Amino acid sequence: MRKFKRVMALTLVTAMAAASFVGCSKSSSSSSAGANNNTTKEAVTDASGKEVSLRDQIAAKKYDSEGKVLNIYVWNTEFIDRVKAHFPGYQEVDATNGKIGNVDVKFTLVENKDNKYQTNLDQTLQDNGDNQENADADKKIDIFLVEADYALKYVNSKYTTKLADLGITDADLPNQYQYTKDAVTDSEGNLKGISWQGCPGLLIYRRDVAKDVLGTDDPTEVQKSVADWDKFADTAKKMAEKKYVMTSSVNDTYRVFSNNVTSKWVDENNVINVDDNIKKWVDMSKAMVDAKQTDTCELWSDDWAKGFYKDGNVFCYFGPAWLIDFSMHCDEKGSVGYDGGWAVTEGPQGFFWGGTWICAAAGTDNKELVKDLMLCLTTDEETMTQIVEKDHDFVNNSKVMEAKATDSSFGDKYLSNQNPVGLFCNGIKTVSLANISGYDQGCNEEFQNAMKDYFDGNYKTYEEALDAFYDKVIIKYPDLKKPE
Repeated sequence: MRKFKRVMALTLVTAMAAASFVGCSKSSSSSSAGANNNTTKEAVTDASGKEVSLRDQIAAKKYDSEGKVLNIYVWNTEFIDRVKAHFPGYQEVDATNGKIGNVDVKFTLVENKDNKYQTNLDQTLQDNGDNQENADADKKIDIFLVEADYALKYVNSKYTTKLADLGITDADLPNQYQYTKDAVTDSEGNLKGISWQGCPGLLIYRRDVAKDVLGTDDPTEVQKSVADWDKFADTAKKMAEKKYVMTSSVNDTYRVFSNNVTSKWVDENNVINVDDNIKKWVDMSKAMVDAKQTDTCELWSDDWAKGFYKDGNVFCYFGPAWLIDFSMHCDEKGSVGYDGGWAVTEGPQGFFWGGTWICAAAGTDNKELVKDLMLCLTTDEETMTQIVEKDHDFVNNSKVMEAKATDSSFGDKYLSNQNPVGLFCNGIKTVSLANISGYDQGCNEEFQNAMKDYFDGNYKTYEEALDAFYDKVIIKYPDLKKPE
């Protein structure tokens, strides 16, 4: 999954009154996949009695009974690539246009930078959603993508469709990881999005640096030196003695801490709350910055990425599978990964980072195709195995991933053919969204900004930085209050 720097989301005008739709019911078995216009997870057989796969059912369809255009909003090419490579019957016209059956597929790509994606999406959803009778059906959004940091903003609005209203039920999702459902479940318990990915994270370290400082690059042995935050801090001191930095930035560890909080950013009285685990991150990061064991550069900056290359001096990063294969420049000569120079181990705590969820826009006139696309890319085992093997994504299917974890022939060339799937499978078991809220993106970003100023010496004390954080958050969310 290719990621770009996240920025603060604008507030979407929302209403909890959900639009009602006619659901696509599951069809029963048919003697001919071509004659059956509804895909189903139940057994479908052809004239000879042979079971027809979901992919073959989809490939046989023309999609000629609904809308003529399927409009999909994305912030990068990742989902476009998945559809092109893995959805049966997709025919590419150009980089952002294609056809599925008789339907034209149009991808609108608006980059995340400076909040452009959400700003554009919000305006278009509002225009379409508030003017249903006047909106051009061929221009209305049918599908849009969201990330975990701001998913609740959309699922708790009238602009997303319940999956149940598309005909997708719990019976279709037996192997999906629970947190991927929790991220897109609205306040009334309705599932309003779906993902093909799981994004558990691991500690990603340089093999040559591990050998130089720790005497081994074996993941099991390296884990002993990073098994908790005290050991992590001790190892950072050893790295510094040999002129390495432990991480490229304090921001590399932030998400690990923020994923393991025991309370929400905002309490039931709308008072801003800084969890004890977040404060632990501040204390550790301040000590490491002062000792020159890490830096304060921004994620996705050129300075942060210097450690991706052999002439860098960074021991480790934290991230999921997509970070390794799509963001660490491993296909470039001179990079650490080009010759298989990275390895992974569990690290101090389990966490997740990112993920892309598919949402059906309210008012879509392509319910059948939207449903089929969701089922194919996020539930079909054949398709999801293809995605693992071809794209090295960690897919949202426990059965597929557990099988791949024990596949001795599977490995990642950027990790010297280490098979990381078993470690990722262990890590995803600890992921919980029990403490997420609609304020997370803004609070996380403003807290990191304020603490960067503290680490860089622009604030003399943590308390000064904390006050600045409160002020910035309340500007963004006027309904919130400082703690007394």
